[in-house]
Formats: sequence, structure tokens, C-alpha cells
Amino acid sequence: MKTYRIFTAAVAIFFVLAIAVVNVVMMNGSFVNGGEYRVEIERAALAISQGKEPDNSHFEYIRSIEKANEFDNAFFDVNGEYAIRIINGVAYRFDYQIVQEADRKTMVTVNVILGITALTVIGVLIYIEKNIIKPFHRLTDVPYQLSKGNLIMPVKEMKSRYFGRFHWGLDLLRDKLEQQKAEEMRLQKEKKTLILSLSHDINTPLSAIKLYAKALSKNLYRDRERQREIAENINKKADEIEAFVSQIVTASNEDFLHIEVSPSEMYLSELMDKIKAYYTEKLELNRTDFVISEYGNCILKGDLERSVEVLQNIIENSIKYGDGRMIRIDFSDEEDCKLVTVTNSGGSLSESELPHIFESFWRGSNAKNRSGSGLGLYICRQIMLKMDGEIFAKIDGEYMKVTAVFRKS
Repeated sequence: MKTYRIFTAAVAIFFVLAIAVVNVVMMNGSFVNGGEYRVEIERAALAISQGKEPDNSHFEYIRSIEKANEFDNAFFDVNGEYAIRIINGVAYRFDYQIVQEADRKTMVTVNVILGITALTVIGVLIYIEKNIIKPFHRLTDVPYQLSKGNLIMPVKEMKSRYFGRFHWGLDLLRDKLEQQKAEEMRLQKEKKTLILSLSHDINTPLSAIKLYAKALSKNLYRDRERQREIAENINKKADEIEAFVSQIVTASNEDFLHIEVSPSEMYLSELMDKIKAYYTEKLELNRTDFVISEYGNCILKGDLERSVEVLQNIIENSIKYGDGRMIRIDFSDEEDCKLVTVTNSGGSLSESELPHIFESFWRGSNAKNRSGSGLGLYICRQIMLKMDGEIFAKIDGEYMKVTAVFRKS
């Protein structure tokens, strides 16, 4: 901010100096009367030499023409600029004016133009400072505070035609992050409470198992029937522990990703235009044949942005795990659904692994030496289910096909 004001002041000083320099130069005659008066004097002298009477009324710069009288000492004693010419043996004095009215008008015009230019430039700089620099400066600390986790800091209200939408989006992001943080803390608290409770519950059957095992190890139960009964009790307690562990696993996996979907309607063409805009150039650079088959446009149920996310995840998997030769998107209809199938060449997944690809944190045998979390297709399935759709995959020879099923509106 301070630097910008110094720059504005420097521009203002530059224009002041420029105007001063231009005026000095013009006053010194650099831009006025570039020898025109000499031309007029020569023309007047030529006319006199041809016998015409001296007349200055037809000249712009010559003020008067005086003929020297004999013994006239005042002939040379005049103020102002003049030139002497000897014509037919007689001396003539040509009084001329270097700076004429036209030149003064030129100076005024130049000064007015420079002044207007200076005011315009400085005005634009002040406008930029007021409407762009200042609003942006007020927002510079917000991303830093959000990165530190300060989500309760309000974003000051401001009206700006340039940053209004950005300001609104930033405040919406802050609210969204704050809600997600509160939801995450709530889920963590619930899960922690549940795990602690289940851990406590596990202690009861575990203690019983340890007691039975200790009794058996010391041969306290000699009756075979009693031993069989104790063994059955140990098995029951083990089943209880297994059930508790299953609950812990379920609680740990449930809602670990908070995915929101806004049910709405969208055109299939809207969805495909976004995919085409993003992947055509990218796959062209990868030298991968990218084909989108012809399709009939229709209205689908679902969240447009989430649907784009689903197809992006599928295509990214095709890029990562395919052989890079070909990726194709095909379309088909089934009852009230539109099926969008992404096919890639070089599918290296086995049939036995196929049922697991939509599970969370699962990674196939073809994921070796490739980065990833195993959540991409799991997220796709959660989104599709929330949009009342489905997703499935199949292997067709050397091709891997993943199909997203959208409901028609």
C-alpha cells in the first residue's frame, strides 16, 4: 500500500517536471518561429528591390519596415528584434516579433493537454487504489488466518464490483470450513465415546475367557461335560468380542468422509462439455486417444459439480492404471437411466479383485509403485448413491470399463 502511494506521488512529480521542461523549451523558442520571420524578411526585401512600397500588412511576423534617413541616429536605437537589409543602396530595418499570439496559444494548448493527461493518469491510479488495492489489501490476511485454523474470524463486509463475489466466496468458504470442523469434532467425539464404551464392554467377556483358560490350564474341571461347557462359554465370549470389534471397525469407517450432494437437474451436454474442456488437451499432451461417442442430450437428476467429480475420478484412474493408448466415453440407455461408461485400454486388474474396487482404502495389485489412497472409486460410489444412481465396473478382455448410472429427470 505504501509502495503504491509512493509510485503515485512519483508519477505526479514526473508530470509536473515534464510540464515545466516543455514550457522552458517552448519559451526558448524551440517550438516557435522556426525561422519563418527570416523568410518573410527576404520576401519583403525582394518586393522592395522590385520597386514596391514597403508594406508589412501581409506578413505575420514583421511588425514594421523602416527606411533609414540620412544622419538618423535613432534608426538603430529601437527595442525588440530587428534585421537590417541594404536594398538598392538604401538601408531598411525590418522589426519582427519572435513569439506571436499563435505560439502562446500553442503553449496553452500543450499545457492543457499535459494537465489533462496528468490528472487522468493520477485519477486512474487513485481509482485503482480505492477500488482494487485497498479491498484486496483488506483480504490478504484472511487466507493466512484460515490456514492457521482461525475459522471464527469474520470477513469484513465490503461492496466492491471487482471483489464482491470473491469476498462472498471467501466468507462462504470460511463458514463451510467452520461447519466441517464442528462436524468433524462431533464425529470424533461420538466415535471416541463409542470406542471407549465398546472397549470397556470387551473387558467383561475377555476377563471371563482369561478366567476359564486359567481354570482349564490348572485342570480344575476334571468332568468332561464340564470342560465341554467351559469350551462353549469361551466360544460364546469370543463371539461377543468379535461383535464388539466389528462395531468398532464399522464406527471407524462410517462417515469418515463427509460428502454433501445438492440434488438438482442438469443436462448431459453440460456434464460432457466440462469433461471435454478439461481432458481433451490433457490427454492430447499424453498422446492418448480420447473419444467421446455421440449422445442424445437429456436432463439428468444429480449435482452437476459432483457428477463432474465422479467422471474425473474414473478418468484419472484410467490414466493412472491404463496403458495410455485409449480412453473412450460411451453412452447407453436402460429403463429410466442414462449409463455413462468410461473405457480404457490396458486393464490389468484381475476378475477376483473387481468386487473390491469400490471399497474404502482398497488398492489392487496393479497399484504397485503408484501413489494413491484407495478412496477415489469409493468416493464415486458414495456420490452416485446419494444422487440415486449407481456405479459398477467390469473387465472386457484387455479393456477396463467403469459405468456411472444416472437417473433421467
